[in-house]
Amino acid sequence: MTSSTKFQIEGTLVAPPKRSYWIEDTIRHWILFRSVRGLTVTDGGTIDGNGKIWWQNSCKVNTKLPCRQAPTALTFYSCTNLKVNNLEVLNSQQIHISMERCSNVRMSRLSIRAPGTSPNTDGIHITHSKDVKVMDCAIKTGDDCMSIEDGTENLHVKNIVCGPGHGISIGSLGDRNSQAQVANITIDGVRLHDTTNGARIKIWQGGRGYAKNIVFKNMIMDNVRDPIIIDQNYCDSATPCTKQEAAVEVSNVLFKNIRGTRASREAIKLSCSKAVPCHGIALHNVRLTLKRGGGDAKSTCQNAKWRKLGTVMPQPCSLND
Repeated sequence: MTSSTKFQIEGTLVAPPKRSYWIEDTIRHWILFRSVRGLTVTDGGTIDGNGKIWWQNSCKVNTKLPCRQAPTALTFYSCTNLKVNNLEVLNSQQIHISMERCSNVRMSRLSIRAPGTSPNTDGIHITHSKDVKVMDCAIKTGDDCMSIEDGTENLHVKNIVCGPGHGISIGSLGDRNSQAQVANITIDGVRLHDTTNGARIKIWQGGRGYAKNIVFKNMIMDNVRDPIIIDQNYCDSATPCTKQEAAVEVSNVLFKNIRGTRASREAIKLSCSKAVPCHGIALHNVRLTLKRGGGDAKSTCQNAKWRKLGTVMPQPCSLND
C-alpha cells in the first residue's frame, strides 16, 4: 500500500528573529520532516530563515567569536518518495535545504536566496541519499549552491542557475579521517556567474573511500574564479592541516562541454594525492578564457592521470603527468 502526504505552503513562514528563542536540543533544525513516505511539499510559498542575526554572530564573519551551531531552514531526514517543488527559501540561518538519508527524491522549481556574504548558507545539501533528481532551480547564496557529500549515489542535477556562491561542490569528503563514498553523479546544464568555484571536488587528507563516476557537463561560467577544481588537499581550518598520505580515491570524472570566463588566471586545477592519485579524469571540449586583462592561462595539475577529448583550453599540464 502506498501512502501520500501533501504539505502546502501558500504564504510566508518566518523564523524567530532572536537566537534566544531557540533551545540547544533543537538548534540544528527549524523545519524538519522525518521518516515520511510519499511526502510532497509545494504550492508557491516562502520559507524565510531570518538569518541576519546568525550571520553577524558567526565565527566565519568574526573570528573572535566561538563557532556555534545554527539551524538549517528545511530538513528532510529519512524520507522516501519525496517531492519538493515550487517553493522559495530565503535567508536561512545556515544551510537552506538539507536532504539526509532520503531516497527516490524529486526537487524542482526552487528559488533559494541569501546574500553572497552570508556564511555557511549552502543552497541544497545532500548526504547519505540515493536516486535523487534536482531540476530547474535558481540558487544565490554565500556558500555552495549545491553541496554533495558522503553517501550520495545516483544523483542527477539538471538546469541550475548558480551565483553568487561557491559553485557546485562534491564534498568536502574524508574529514577527520572518515570513510566517504560518492558515486554516479551527473551535473548537467548549469550556468554559474560570479562564483568562487565552478565544478569542484574537495577532499580532506587522511580519509578513505571513493568519489567515482562523476560527470560535469554543459556548463556555462561567467566570471568564475576557479572553474574546474579537484582538490585532495582541502583544508578549511584556522590552523594548517597535518599532512597525511591517505585520501579518498577520485576516479572516472568527466568535464564535458564547459565554456565561459574565469576571474583568476587559474582555470583548471587538479591537485591530487601522491599516495592515491586521481585517475580516469577526462576533459572534453573545455574552453575557458580570462574575464579581464588577457594574458596566459595558469592551470596546474599534480598526481592526476587525465586525457583530452576535443578542444581543451587551457590544458592543465602535460597528459598523464
